[in-house]
Amino acid sequence: MHRCEYIESARSLFTVHTIELLTAIHEAKGRQSVRIEAYPELVGTLVSVARIQSTDASNRIEGISTSDHRLQELIRETTTPRNRNEEEIAGYRDVLTLIHENHDYIPLTPNVILQLHRDLFRHTPLTFGGHFKDTDNIIVERLSDGTQSVRFTPPSSLIIPQLIEQACEAYRAATDGTSWTDPLLATIMFIFDFACVHPFNDGNGRMSRLLTLLLLYRSGFNVGKYISLERIIEQTKDAYYDALAASTKGWNENSNDYKPFVGYMLGVILTAYRDFDERMNMTVPDRDDKNLLVTSLNGSPTKDERIQLLFDRTLKPMSKRDVLTQLPDISISTVERVLKRMLDEGILLKIGSGRATRYVKQREPRVA
Repeated sequence: MHRCEYIESARSLFTVHTIELLTAIHEAKGRQSVRIEAYPELVGTLVSVARIQSTDASNRIEGISTSDHRLQELIRETTTPRNRNEEEIAGYRDVLTLIHENHDYIPLTPNVILQLHRDLFRHTPLTFGGHFKDTDNIIVERLSDGTQSVRFTPPSSLIIPQLIEQACEAYRAATDGTSWTDPLLATIMFIFDFACVHPFNDGNGRMSRLLTLLLLYRSGFNVGKYISLERIIEQTKDAYYDALAASTKGWNENSNDYKPFVGYMLGVILTAYRDFDERMNMTVPDRDDKNLLVTSLNGSPTKDERIQLLFDRTLKPMSKRDVLTQLPDISISTVERVLKRMLDEGILLKIGSGRATRYVKQREPRVA
C-alpha cells in the first residue's frame, strides 16, 4: 500500500529546475501582494473574471459545459440550473466561492473533504455526494484508434478512508512550521496522492483542483483568485495528463517519482503569477518595467494602447474573447472598435471567420 509522506519525499525534489521555479514563484508572490493593496478596483475585476473562467474550465475538462450566457447567469446566481451539466456547474461555483471567501477557516481533514464533495453535488439528485466510493474502479485512457487501455488502478475502496487520513496527516506534518518543507511542494504532493487514491465515484478531478486552490490560499499563494489555474490546466491538458501518468508509475508499490507532476504544477502556478504581472502592466504604468513600450502623454497607457500592446507582446493569434479575458476592464464595444481600426490600418491580420475568427499582429510590411 502507498505510504503518504511529504517531508522526506520533498528532499528528492530539490533539483536545480525545481529550485528555480520555487524561487521565481516566491518572488512573484511578493510583487503581487504590493499590487493588490495598491489597485483594489482592478484586482476586484480580475477576481470576477477568474471565478467565471475557473468554473468553466474545470468543468469543461470533465466534459461538462453550457453556453457562455448561461454560465455567466449561473455564476451570478440570477438563474437556476436547467440540466445535469448546469447542476454540476452550480455546485462547483458554490465550492469555489466558499474556498475563496473562507479558506482560512477550512482545514484539511477527511471530514472537510467529504463536506466539500457533498456541496459539489448538492444541486444534483445524486446521492453519493459527501461519501467515499463504495466500489473499486480503474482509470482508463482512450487511444487514438478508439480503443482503451488501463492507465492506473486506484487502491481498494476499503482502504480509502485510511489513505485520505494518512495524506492529510502527512500534509499537516509538512506544513505545521516545524519542517523546512516548502508548502508548495507539500501541496502538490498531497494533490497528486489524492488523485491517485481517487476516493470518489465522481468528481475526483474537480475536487483535486478545488483542493489545490484551498491549500495554496491557506499557504498565502492566492494567485488563483485573480488568474484561473483551472484555465491554464485546461489549456495544457495533454501535459497535465502526461505528468500525472509519469508520476503514477509505481505509486501502488510506493516507488513513484513526484517530480514530473510537481514540475508541471509549479509551472502552472508560475504561469499564473506571470499572467497577473502582465495584466497589471497593461493596466497600471510601472516605471521600472522596460517592456512597457506604449504610454500616453500622462504616463498611463490608454485603453486603445493597451489593446495594441497586447498584440505587440504575443505571436499567438487571439480571438475577441481572448482580448476581453486579458483586459477585463475594457468594454466589448471598445475592443471591437480598436480591432477594426487595427485591421483597417494593417496592424492586424484576420484569420478565420465567424466564431473561429482570430487576430494576429502583422509582422511583415503589408504590400500595397
